[in-house]
Amino acid sequence: MTESVSVAVVGAGSRGGMYARVAAASGRARVVAVAEPDDERRERFAAEFGLDPSQVHRDWTGLVDGPRAADAVIVATQDRLHVEPAVALLGHGYDVLLEKPMAPTLAEAARIAAAAVASGRIFGVCHVLRYTPYTAMIRELIRDGALGDVINVQHLEPVGWWHQAHAFVRGNWRSEAGSGPMLLTKSCHDVDWIMHLVGDAVARVSSFGGLAHFRPEKQPAGAADRCLDCGVEAGCPYSAKRLYLGCLGDPSRERWPLGPVTSDATEDGVLRALRDGPYGRCVYRCDNDVVDHQVVNFEFVGGATATLTMTAFSPSDGYRRTRIFGSHGSLDGDGRSMTVTDFRDGSERVIVVPAGDGGTAAGGHGGGDAGLVEAFLSAVISRDESYLGSGAAASLDSHRVVWAAEEARHGGVVVTL
Repeated sequence: MTESVSVAVVGAGSRGGMYARVAAASGRARVVAVAEPDDERRERFAAEFGLDPSQVHRDWTGLVDGPRAADAVIVATQDRLHVEPAVALLGHGYDVLLEKPMAPTLAEAARIAAAAVASGRIFGVCHVLRYTPYTAMIRELIRDGALGDVINVQHLEPVGWWHQAHAFVRGNWRSEAGSGPMLLTKSCHDVDWIMHLVGDAVARVSSFGGLAHFRPEKQPAGAADRCLDCGVEAGCPYSAKRLYLGCLGDPSRERWPLGPVTSDATEDGVLRALRDGPYGRCVYRCDNDVVDHQVVNFEFVGGATATLTMTAFSPSDGYRRTRIFGSHGSLDGDGRSMTVTDFRDGSERVIVVPAGDGGTAAGGHGGGDAGLVEAFLSAVISRDESYLGSGAAASLDSHRVVWAAEEARHGGVVVTL
């Protein structure tokens, strides 16, 4: 049995780089190859992991032209570039960990899932919320009967005002045509997580939401098209100057969110990027169309119900808030602690979750990033995919619910799955 996994990375951006670092730091993996079209990112990644020049590629085809370069591949390209590498790499004999979402359409996601099954390889999707200590503790409480039967779940995804502006107004996930709907690119995590907790299939779904604020008509009087030229920038919550200059001096924040903006982590480098690049634009003058608020209603086959609220207009600590109502008890949690009330004796207890580095991507998603990578490496080493809860079938199921919810939102209907 292999005790050390050799890993290649396709897509050396913030997520690919993070997964690679976590894998290497675990002591159970060696990063041996990379495929990345951006010269600067590729060279920086190769230098960080000391890669042999023969294993540094401009695109993923370099990993299928000839013998396998590694045991496993992490695919962390942009969402619309997942299908071809994932299918080809699985077919070439690699185990694959695929960044979420699987793909922007049902047909493409189904193609990946079919390829994973046909290949017989280990395959997982990066639904990191499944792998946090917080999730494990809630699952154990439900499994042990502390709440009785789960009747209803209320779940809040607080995207955060600056995170929305960074990724979903100015950034790569700002448009449905360029990436996908917000519910897929951001909150498929949350749909998957709710289904994971309830442990049942969704029967019906409805959804409401839209783009309320980040629109041209909401631009304040006196504002300019770029923050560097704006007379009211100092009083704007979405000031690019405040956000990105404020990252300087903090290694974690220089990696994310500043990393996608510029690789030059100096004041001059940031200002140049804000002058010329997409991240310096006024949030009211971007080409964005994804929603900034949405509600999804679920009815499960067994009769339980759930609601998901996604909002941009919240603090940005990254921690979701969840209330679970059962027949014998209830739970109120925020990712860091949970309060459990037992209806049978009226008792109330507070359970503190082991401390992490934070709920955002910069903080490792409350331990979810490390938990996911650890589960994937365990699955690869043992040849047992059960270490991964988010395999092809489960991930495709939750993606189907996302697309049904979008159909419901656009059509103003209740969709039966």
